[in-house]
Amino acid sequence: MANDLTIHLVDDEETLRRSLTFLLASAGFAVRAHSCANAFLDLLPLSGRNCLVTDLRMPDVNGIELLQRLRLSSVNVPAIVITGQGDVAAAVQAMKAGASDFLEKPLREEALIAAINLAMGQRRPGRSIADSESVAARLRQLTDREHQVLTGVLDGLQNKMIAYQLGISSRTVEVHRANVMAKMGARNLAELMRMAVAVDMVVQSSAERISPVDPWPACAR
Repeated sequence: MANDLTIHLVDDEETLRRSLTFLLASAGFAVRAHSCANAFLDLLPLSGRNCLVTDLRMPDVNGIELLQRLRLSSVNVPAIVITGQGDVAAAVQAMKAGASDFLEKPLREEALIAAINLAMGQRRPGRSIADSESVAARLRQLTDREHQVLTGVLDGLQNKMIAYQLGISSRTVEVHRANVMAKMGARNLAELMRMAVAVDMVVQSSAERISPVDPWPACAR
């Protein structure tokens, strides 16, 4: 399968780099593997269509720091973060830093390719704003308690901790969490986080355009 997209794979684990390079090349992608973030950064600026797949936890420059550096340099490349830690809070941070998605190891071939296709599709002009408005409408359907549970989930808290903070049972948290997923139309946690982060970024951007300086000092509120 011919493909004009180049996948830049950044991971300090050689075995994983080799296996993912083989997997993606077999799917028809051009792949460039890098053992560290700095090796990838040395290639900038990039030309053509590119997608970044980076590990979250690496020595020297980790995945989040890599995304932050790209953002500061105004490098707009779709990025997918992979992690073996199952660290939800870090995954949220990565998505706020610009990641399109995050995937947990061991990676499934179909999940990785789907994430790449989705990341590239999100680059269509105007789509992010339209999608964010749709997600915002779904968010407004949540009850106050469902909003509280969603906040806990996005903070990386386990059901037991959310239950403790809200003074309810873990089973009740599970029910609210399932309701949130259904109302939001999210198939998994990564999709739910992607929705929440997209809305948050649009809201922040709108607020900055409308009122770059807060006209109401804290002492006047």
